[in-house]
Amino acid sequence: MIICCGEALIDMIPNGQDAYQPLAGGAIFNTAIALGRLQTDVAMVSGISTDLFGQQLVETLQASQVQADWLVRSNAPTTLAFVQLNDGHASYTFYDENTAGRSFTSTDLPSLPDGASCLYFGGISLISEPAADAYVAMAARYAPDKVIMVDPNIRPSFIVDEQRYRARLQELLAIADIIKVSDEDLAWLVPGESSELGQIESLRIKTNSIVIVTHGAEGATAYKQGAEIAKAASEKAQVVDTVGAGDTFNAGVLASLAEQGCLQKASLSNTNSKQIQTALAKGAKVAAVTVSRAGANPPWSNELV
Repeated sequence: MIICCGEALIDMIPNGQDAYQPLAGGAIFNTAIALGRLQTDVAMVSGISTDLFGQQLVETLQASQVQADWLVRSNAPTTLAFVQLNDGHASYTFYDENTAGRSFTSTDLPSLPDGASCLYFGGISLISEPAADAYVAMAARYAPDKVIMVDPNIRPSFIVDEQRYRARLQELLAIADIIKVSDEDLAWLVPGESSELGQIESLRIKTNSIVIVTHGAEGATAYKQGAEIAKAASEKAQVVDTVGAGDTFNAGVLASLAEQGCLQKASLSNTNSKQIQTALAKGAKVAAVTVSRAGANPPWSNELV
């Protein structure tokens, strides 16, 4: 089982002049949904409101076969993300003060079953306190026995205390087994270094971690121990928007690693280049479907050909 740990929110997507459509979303939520639709055993840990938007989130999880047993419900409101689209590319304005997701604390951390093999973290849930510190504590608790994957999915406009955020990311990346970053994320994390390999070396704290860098339409590259080990091109698609593309890519990678029997602490360290390339290719395939339709709407397994 893969446990997706982090934000679930409502994306307010432009729908006509001065109108918005509320769609369930959030980086971690999107990955959980995509994993469920790919018939991967998946659950989510998050703070979820009891308001109408929170109910929408829970119903969407359950409809996509995501286990909701460890959601922490509260009367606090749901986080809203207003999306602005420019030639299909999304930028966000977040409303997150005193929300259910942000109010998640270390006292809410669940005891996970032995069958949980991987925990996935990232997104804006690593920015807002106290939830951000709770997720880092959760990762540290389970890192000795379970695979930890991190995609910071950095939103610079949302960061209030950059120094604290960078320190938190440093702590989390130090225990991660898989780190996925976009080229834009990498430039923010390692400023002043023009070489991607140099950026990777600065970022790769854990000697045996796998670092995956995505380059949008140019595909993705995986590195391990200072060397490129796999590469996959992006798949051609008629792009409607890019909302949820990276989140869906992550789900494809995780689903493929699970299918190949690689998503265990012991087996991941012995994963070879061909297995990683297969995982990157599946990530590209499912992401191509997502960008071909509006919003974060990942494909079901029977849609993949």
